[in-house]
Amino acid sequence: MSVVGLDVGNDTLVAAAARQRGIDVLLNAESKRESPAAVAFSHSARLLGAHASGAASSHAPFSSPKRLLLLASRPVPRDLPRLPFPVDAAGGARVHVDHLGRRIALSPTHILAMLLAYLRQLAEDDLGAPVADCVISVPCYLTQAQRRAYADAAAVAGLRPLRLMHDLAATALGYGLYRSDLGVAGGPTFVAFVDVGHSDTQAGVVAFDPSGMKVLSHGFDADLGGRDFDEVLFEHFAEEFRDRYKIDVVGNVKASMRLRAACEKAKKVLSANAEAVVNIECLMEEKDVRGMIRREDFEKLCAELLERVVEPCKRAMADSGIGLDKLQSVELVGSGSRVPAIARVLAGFFRREPSRTINVSECVARGCALQCAMLSPTFRVREYEVQDVIPASIGFCTNEGPISALTSNALFRRGQPLPSVKIITLHRNSGFTLDAFYVDENELPPGTSTQIGSFEIGPFQAHSEKSKVKVKIRLNLHGLISVESAVLIDEDQRDANSADSMELDSNDNMDHKSRNERPMHRQDLQIVECIYGVMSKQELLEAQEQEQQLAYQDKLVERTKERKNALESYVYDTRNKLSERYRGFATDSEREEISVNLQQTEDWLYEEGDDETEAVYTSKLEELKKLVDPIEYRCKDEEARAEATRELLKRIVDHRMAAKSLSAPERDAIDNECTKVELWLRESSQLQESLPKNVDPVVWSHEIKKKEEELDMYLTFLP
Repeated sequence: MSVVGLDVGNDTLVAAAARQRGIDVLLNAESKRESPAAVAFSHSARLLGAHASGAASSHAPFSSPKRLLLLASRPVPRDLPRLPFPVDAAGGARVHVDHLGRRIALSPTHILAMLLAYLRQLAEDDLGAPVADCVISVPCYLTQAQRRAYADAAAVAGLRPLRLMHDLAATALGYGLYRSDLGVAGGPTFVAFVDVGHSDTQAGVVAFDPSGMKVLSHGFDADLGGRDFDEVLFEHFAEEFRDRYKIDVVGNVKASMRLRAACEKAKKVLSANAEAVVNIECLMEEKDVRGMIRREDFEKLCAELLERVVEPCKRAMADSGIGLDKLQSVELVGSGSRVPAIARVLAGFFRREPSRTINVSECVARGCALQCAMLSPTFRVREYEVQDVIPASIGFCTNEGPISALTSNALFRRGQPLPSVKIITLHRNSGFTLDAFYVDENELPPGTSTQIGSFEIGPFQAHSEKSKVKVKIRLNLHGLISVESAVLIDEDQRDANSADSMELDSNDNMDHKSRNERPMHRQDLQIVECIYGVMSKQELLEAQEQEQQLAYQDKLVERTKERKNALESYVYDTRNKLSERYRGFATDSEREEISVNLQQTEDWLYEEGDDETEAVYTSKLEELKKLVDPIEYRCKDEEARAEATRELLKRIVDHRMAAKSLSAPERDAIDNECTKVELWLRESSQLQESLPKNVDPVVWSHEIKKKEEELDMYLTFLP
């Protein structure tokens, strides 16, 4: 069983696999290490990843899976104009597409599932083995609903995630596991990581020692990434072209897509050059446009964005509890980190130049693959502890108020180790509801709801007024919250303490009894979970069924394409052979008939046969082969017949040589049989030489081979 790490970015996809010799980044069908995070639909096919980018479809490819997931739970109005496809913001950020005569509504979870399925297929093609176990990277700022969306998407894609791993934790694991110089000077080594991605910026501080790594803090800006720097250029040139060429690029979707692509290229040029030129032919209204920008002007336009880059770093450093002087290194990664001004601003904050010792695009996928190898029983990896922290405080409350022993109302505090388990003891006589919520909205992306969900405990009816309910709440390795169990405890005597309480179950065991514990009755209670904004079980089943249907249709389309290509190749290949290799083996009438059929098939392929079924292409190919196969057999059999003749003559010589050591009767019998076969072969060959090549041979190569086998059999059982 293979283990893989999957990095689903907002712009690109990367898959890495653990092998015995290390971690390899897997290549897609175009032999590239990164694939576009895009899904497109043509009139009859679904295109994923590398196939979707630049493919001819009725609309722009669906992309930006992270942004769609955020749009489903919080309003980000400025995101909608940037997306080159319509989004139903009021309907859970769904997108609609016409496919095979049906109108399909795709949720962000389903689009994410399609991309994960693409990565799974990519991994299976590269590794040559089924892929199920995986570790998937996620941003640290995802809410419970969004984390569950990743888990649901993995289930729809046929994957079994062993962990949803924070991007920076994966990066830090790939950085620290192979280094022997970390934490050897009598204390941990502190390293700051800054990930400027396509659509977000994350920062964190990690402590390393020889036995493992511990994430100390997270900081983020969910709305700041490389695309925002592209947008600055887009707005600049859109305004310039409006004034110079009198065209409104913003109001034209296709022109906006082309200008944004050109601005992204210009940003990359500015990373290594003092100026960049934007030159687009026929942008709109048949007008060619040209613009130029200098790096210093670009940096002035991005001044506000550059100031925001530092904010996640400030938050991460403050939460880590260490000073800047304690940092050994600052590692800068992410596709948006190549802007020189970003490195300069970070150098000013951290008082040191950021390092680029790890691959900025592949480090997350590699770290996920390492973690998957550690968690999977398939691989043996050296002991190395990977400890992450809770990125946002989570609290619980009942109708009587928050449940916590802390003034902050947080049951799981930001910065505590992940995973974590808490047991709370509540005095209840009947069913009740626990509501989960984020304690501080400032720990979430702006506009995100603090409500997580509710857990209904019961119904039940206690036998005593002072009955207790012990509830175990788990924040698991994925960062998902759940009420794992609830037990009603009826004691024979009243508990002196009637207040609700909370305790940490370090042994993860609710059945432990102390020696002085009084006899009690225990009853496991029913728990009904309701997480806001997630798919129901029925919706998940429907999504899985829909994905299976689409996957089947994808395979059918692929097989149809293969049969069409096979038919087209056969037409061209046969036409060439007919005038060269097959020329002497076909009569004039056969050549004419085949040539006519080849031309008719070619014309049909490019006209009414351009979009036919697999069965039709297969039938057409078989019809052509019925005409061509006799000629092909004659041609191939000429060479095979000559080889079989040589082998038979050699075998006759060998048998006669071997017979010299036998008795006279045996020698005569062998010689007579060899003479018969030799005579048959000579007569057949003479008759064959008298015939033209364009008729079927009087003796086929397989008949000569059969005669050789009969001779061997006769000599084996010679009386």
